[in-house]
Formats: sequence, C-alpha cells, structure tokens
Amino acid sequence: MSDSASARENRLAHETSPYLLLHRRNPVDWYPWGEEALTRARAEDKPIFLSVGYSTCYWCHVMERESFSDPDVAAVMNRDFVNIKLDREERPELDEIYMTATQFIAEQGGWPNSVFLTPELKPFYAGTYFPPADRYGRPGFGSLLAALSEAWRERRDEIEAQADEVATAMQRYLEERAAPGGVPGVEAAERSLQALGRRFDSAYGGFGMAPKFPTPSNLLLLLELADEHPEAGRMLTETLDRMARGGICDQLGGGFHRYATDREWKVPHFEKMLYDNGLLLEIYAREAARTGAAEPARVARDVAEWMRREMSAPEGGFWSAIDAETAGDEGAFYVWREGELQAALGDEDAQFLAPIYGFDGAPFFEGGRYVLHLSAPVAELASRRRVGQDELWRQIDPLRARLLAVRATRARPATDDKVLAEWNGMAIGGLAAAGEALGERWMLDRAAAAADFVLTRMRPGRGPLLHSSRAGAAKIPAFLGDYAYMVRGLLALRRSTGEARWLDAARDLFAELESRLGDPRGGWYTAAPSDDILFRSKDIFDGATPAASAIAVLGAIELFELTGEESYLESAIRALMAAGALIDHQVEAARTMTVASRRLRQVAGDRLPAAVAHVEREDPLMQEAAAVLRPNFALEPTGDDGWQPFTLRVEIAEGFHLHADLGTAEGMIATRLAGDGVELRGVRSPAGRPLAVGGEVIQALRGTVEFRGELRAASGSPRLLLRYQACDDRRCLPAVTVALALEP
Repeated sequence: MSDSASARENRLAHETSPYLLLHRRNPVDWYPWGEEALTRARAEDKPIFLSVGYSTCYWCHVMERESFSDPDVAAVMNRDFVNIKLDREERPELDEIYMTATQFIAEQGGWPNSVFLTPELKPFYAGTYFPPADRYGRPGFGSLLAALSEAWRERRDEIEAQADEVATAMQRYLEERAAPGGVPGVEAAERSLQALGRRFDSAYGGFGMAPKFPTPSNLLLLLELADEHPEAGRMLTETLDRMARGGICDQLGGGFHRYATDREWKVPHFEKMLYDNGLLLEIYAREAARTGAAEPARVARDVAEWMRREMSAPEGGFWSAIDAETAGDEGAFYVWREGELQAALGDEDAQFLAPIYGFDGAPFFEGGRYVLHLSAPVAELASRRRVGQDELWRQIDPLRARLLAVRATRARPATDDKVLAEWNGMAIGGLAAAGEALGERWMLDRAAAAADFVLTRMRPGRGPLLHSSRAGAAKIPAFLGDYAYMVRGLLALRRSTGEARWLDAARDLFAELESRLGDPRGGWYTAAPSDDILFRSKDIFDGATPAASAIAVLGAIELFELTGEESYLESAIRALMAAGALIDHQVEAARTMTVASRRLRQVAGDRLPAAVAHVEREDPLMQEAAAVLRPNFALEPTGDDGWQPFTLRVEIAEGFHLHADLGTAEGMIATRLAGDGVELRGVRSPAGRPLAVGGEVIQALRGTVEFRGELRAASGSPRLLLRYQACDDRRCLPAVTVALALEP
C-alpha cells in the first residue's frame, strides 16, 4: 500500500479478498461488485468504472500505487463514476464477460482489466493498465476519465449505441459455444496433436517462442496420446525436462512460477499459482509412472513439498498464490547477486555449484542478478563429474538447503490466502496422483485433508458448494470449475486410496452440478442465472487451465465406469454433442474437449448416436428446437444392389410432441425425412397417436419413434434431412430442418 494513501478505509475493508483489501485505504470510493453499487449507478444515472484484477497481478499493483492512491484522480472517479473493484478469482464468470468486452473493444486483454459500463452493465470503453499520465502510447488515466465523463454528458446516444453494439457482439461470441454436432471422433485429438507439433520448439521444448507458458492442457493431451504416438511422448518429455531445468522452476524451494519471459525458460514472471502447480504435479507424477525416469519423480516431490510447506492453510485447504514482487521489486525474493551466493556457500561450494546452477557467467537478470537454473540435463551434469545422478543430488542437496535457509530470511512476497474450491480440486488431484505414483502416503493424507476441508467448511450445513473461503468465512455459490475439478480430485483420491467415501462425495457434487448448472440442451453453464450478469456462457475452450466443461465430461465418464449408471454416460454424450461442431472446428482451442471425446468413444462404443443433429443458424429458438430430438442411426449391411437398410430412432424430449406425416393439423408442419447426398427408398414414417390440443385432436409423435427404409450414398458427405416442428403444452417452436450427418 502506498504511503500517500488515505488512512480512511473504504467499503473494501469489509471484504475478505486479499486483492480487494489491498485497495481498502485508497481515496477512491470503491464498492465491491453487488447490488448496492449497481443500484446507485442506476439511481444516479452514472457510468460504472469496473477494475478487475487479482492479488498477484504486477500491473494491478502498479496502477494501485500510481492512480488509485492519488487523491486528485480519486476525486474525479468519485464525482463522475460509480467505482467497483472485482477480484477475478472470486467471480470468474464476470471476469470472462468483461475480458471478452476488452478484447472486442481494445483488441487486446490482460489485467488489470479496466472497463467502463452503462448502468445496465453494458461496456462502452475498455483497456488494461493505464499510466497516470500519457506514456507508453497509452492515454493517461486522469485524461481518460475526463474524456469519458464528458462523452457521457455530451454524447450519450453515441455511447449507448456503442454499448449495445459491443453487448450484441459479446452475446454472439459467448453463446456460439453451444453449436451442436456429433461427438467428435478420435481423430480430433490427433488433429490437435498435429497442430501442437507444428508449434513445438525442438531446441528448448514447449510451444512457440517467448513468452512461454506451461499450459497444462497441451501437456495433458501429450500424456493422453504418448503411448500410441511416440512423437507426443518425445514432445512431452523434452518440454517437461526443459521446464524443470529452467528458472521457471524454483530450483531451491520447488514449485513453478507462472511463465517464462524467454524462449529458454530461464527468466520467469515470478508469481506462483496453486492451479499451475496442482496440475503440473499430476503431470510430472504421471510422466514418472509412464517412463520410470528419476527426474520427473524428483520434480513432483519438490512441487508437493512446496505445496505442503508454503501453501497449506492450517485448517486443511490450500492457499491460492504467492506474489511476484517484494516492495515493488519483481523477483527480489528469488534472485541472487554473486556476492550473496559466495557469502552463503563459501568459495569452494560456490565454485562447485556455479556451473550447475548457471551463475558461472555474467548476470542475466536486471540489477546484476542471477536466476538459478540447471545449466544442462542432470545426466550430463553427473557425467561431467563422473558420478551417478543420485550421487550428484546427494552433493547438491545440502547446498540447496543452505541457500534456501538464507532465502527464508528475506522479506517474503505476499501470499493470497483465500481457498478456492476449483484450485483445491486441482491440488487434490495432483497430490493423489503423485502419492500413488511415488508411493508417498503423506501426499494422499494431505490430499484427503484438503478434500475434507472443502466438503465441510465450503459446504456449510451440507448445503450447496461454495466457491471461496477466507478467514473462516465461505461465500459465493460454486461455479462449473469448482464442481468439475473437485469431482476430478475426489475421483483421483478414490483411485489412489480405494476409499468408497470419495466416490460417494464425487457423485454428490456431480448431482449438484447437474441440478444447479445443467443446460437441458446438454452440458453446463459456467454460473447459475443471476440478475447481475449479462450472459451465461459455457467453458469449452482451454485457457490457463483445461476447460471446466471438458473436466466435467471426463468426470462423468469415470463415474459411469465406476458405477455403471447410464445417466453419467448420457450426461457426457449430451455435453459433447451440445458443442460438437465447435470442438470439431476448433481442435486447437478445445484440446481437452478432444481428449474427453476420445475417452467417451473408447468407453461408450455403440452407445453413441450414429447420426447427429445440426442446425446451421444460431437463432436460440431454432437451437432449442434442434435439442428437442436425440437421434440414433443404425445401418445394416449393404445389399448386392448397393442399398442399405437403415433405422433412424428419434427420442423426443419429455413434454414435447411432433406432428406425424399424416393427420397434421392445418398450419402445422408435418415431420418428414429427406436425403442430401443420399438416395432414399421405401421410407416408412412413424404413425402418430391421437392428442387433444386446443379443442382438436392431432396425430402426434411422442417418446421414441422410428423411421425405416433403405439408402444409397451419392456423395462423400451423406446426410439425412429431418424437418419437423416441436410443440409443448404452451407453445410451438419454429419449424426446423436438421441435418443428420451419417458418421462412419
């Protein structure tokens, strides 16, 4: 907190988020996101300034010091805007909506995310970090406030038109993630692998140039395919080795920093996130089990020890993150000057360790400092000294411990000590996988303690799961990621321990997920409906973590395997079909969804529908009409004349009916089957059953009905076209023609 900040505390002093508390002494009249702020904006007809960040965000701290602690800037903010601070980790659904807005408006994104909204919550201007005065090619924050305030007063119509345009574009983008199709084939994951291979850095591992991120979704795809595709195994091994040797890996304390700023993984951005480390712990443990190699096992143990030592809450959960800076100095806690290393080690030990940990040359980090990193593969370092790898580590470890003890005397960066259900699920899954792979009982016990914390303290009174906990208070209804990753962690515990209680808990949470966030058309929304969110979206694409929808599908598949209950399989199928076209078209963005599709095809076999419905238009009512049907297609062997008998079985959603081909009421659309790229003959449509509707009796199709006939493909992409109109007891949806792609 800046020394110049006012001693008066604002409303954020009553919050529990460490990020919001950082701003509690700003002279800005901050509100947390909530009804009080939104009501004031509407009542006073003022624009909203929404500032979104998180506790370990470097530029968020800079903007807090430069602008939000400035009384003159605060005076303008307080006079002309309703100012809201939001922790993106507490409200990920709002973070997604308004980061989408910033990417649309500014054509870039990042944090802090600075968004200006109408009182109706529609964004009209956005950016990321703004300096206090004009520089870096960015407008100064003070001049920006003045310009937007004037525009709000003098050109209100233009601003509202801009806001409407942005909101419409955002809605189209976020809601297109429900483009239905078939369950993608196993080749979708292979196409994703091929695309990843084209970006592989064969010199230093990883994908692309600088900056380089761990991106667990890439690594999990490689793990999935490594046994069948040697190239996947090679890319995985080289990437994990390079990361473990680089400065992105804390060579003294264990754990991984957020990302590397350079191609060689040497210089990181120094924040440490629980989500990165929980997932990387699992990946390194599984790589150790897959290959039997010693180095992945050593790295996994170091990550687990770091989590136990530095991220453990006393009550059993895991904290969220450790900041990158100390007193405004990025990496100060982790980097070393040559004299500091000499003083800690002595001349002889420093001379021994320098070529191993890369401080035998000129300093390469700002301020004449080093980031410790392994300068070569461990096998090569051991060979140079004519010792085995185990012996080399026996020589290194006491020196590492000495440096770690010296480092522990330094001023520590801040720890974000809130406990998030989603990230704890990742940590639980990582510890369970590592405990099993490495034979470490304490890891399983620590995972169980975290699971018990979430299941008791974050489900008070056995009520619905909550998202965040800090200082003894749990709050915010859980999101899709909380359910998906907690189910995943609990199932990992069940695999590792054999204890039935973890399966019971996973089933309980999955049922709650279906009840609170399930979409009747298939899949799950990120959040429950609420008056303070513009749109409900689905998490289909991977980001810093694998997509929550994909993790939920994988959980449903495993629950089916463990219980044999078809409802879990049905849930997985519907989720993948609800986004099937999108996944198939964007395999690089939806890598984990392609993994889920592959697993489902391996498990479900002939239970998968062979025909899948797709409506080309994105009209929500037409998509709803398409979702009323679930088609299953069966072909018999081709006859000598080239014709194949077929059966199209159609399940009609409960409460809906279609109109039979014969006996259709005037003005209604009959249900009829045609071919596209396929010839049909002898088609027998299902007969309707009498149904009284609006004072007359119609011939209706309800429940499960069948079309039978013969077909002969006439093109490479044969489809059946089913035209129908779905009605319930209140309304009729638009008539649609759905394309039923005949999958091999």
